[in-house]
Amino acid sequence: MPTIIDVAKRAGVSPSTVSRALSGRAPVKFETKQRIMEAIKELDFKPNILAKGLKEGKTNTVGLIIPNICNPLFPAIAKGVEDEARKNGYTVFLCNTDENLSIEMDYVEKLKERWVDGLIFATVKDRYDHIEDLEKSRFPVVLLVRKYPNALHSVTLDNYEGAKMAVEYLWQRGHRRIWFLCGDTRLSLYSDRLSGYLDAVKQRGIDCNCGRAIENINTMEEAEKTLYSLLDGDRPDAIFAASDPMAIAAMRAVKSRGFRVPEDISIMGFDDLDMAAYVDPPLTTVSQPVREMGAEAFSMLLKLINRESVRPRVIKPELVIRKSVR
Repeated sequence: MPTIIDVAKRAGVSPSTVSRALSGRAPVKFETKQRIMEAIKELDFKPNILAKGLKEGKTNTVGLIIPNICNPLFPAIAKGVEDEARKNGYTVFLCNTDENLSIEMDYVEKLKERWVDGLIFATVKDRYDHIEDLEKSRFPVVLLVRKYPNALHSVTLDNYEGAKMAVEYLWQRGHRRIWFLCGDTRLSLYSDRLSGYLDAVKQRGIDCNCGRAIENINTMEEAEKTLYSLLDGDRPDAIFAASDPMAIAAMRAVKSRGFRVPEDISIMGFDDLDMAAYVDPPLTTVSQPVREMGAEAFSMLLKLINRESVRPRVIKPELVIRKSVR
């Protein structure tokens, strides 16, 4: 593999002149630069990006650490991050942890060894001391979608307000027996959505026997089986799910029990993933604009890399009205 020294010899210049020509940070005569470019083409020379980056203090690479690539939320997030990174000349290393902390910490060490300029985490659960340590060392870190209390730099949704908006909409549509299907409450986003639901139910004076929170549902299969069993003895007016996949699982359970959506039971989701518009009936949901949030997270990270000051960003949720609520 040819080196910068080989290029210098072929062009009849010093290695430092080749470096200046490649970096563009110092003037090089046109004729000299032309000879260098011809030598690079003849030798098929590929600059060592890592070495160049270390010399300049940047590698133009970042890491995006996500918990579950099979969850349709996270490919959408990754696209938002990568699209914005590409616009700015950055490459993204995508790392999937499967919600395993030891895998996550191993990724962090490997990415640091590769001298990435910063990290975006969408994985925060109940252990995050390794992320706090990175922040304390002033390593550029942004938390996306999930965060922990007092996180320094994050892009998240106002999940509490989103859940309240959903209950308010269901109430306005005449629903009184509103069940809530919730995910793992160790995640702040689900605990915030649960708090929003409970406060909205309380403010509306919905009887505790009518409002019902079903917590710590982790998969679509679990959501479907749980609801299928519960519908054996009771029936709500509406089911509000803390994610679109859970709402789709709820639709399946309701239909399997012989009920119609929305004529017998209304269904409402949260996130507005692409799939939400294509189920039958199309899903009414609370929007979490994850592609835009991914782009925002990279923009925030880039500012941190460039030693600019940033503040946490909280995105306002919006209702997306379709056909699953009567």
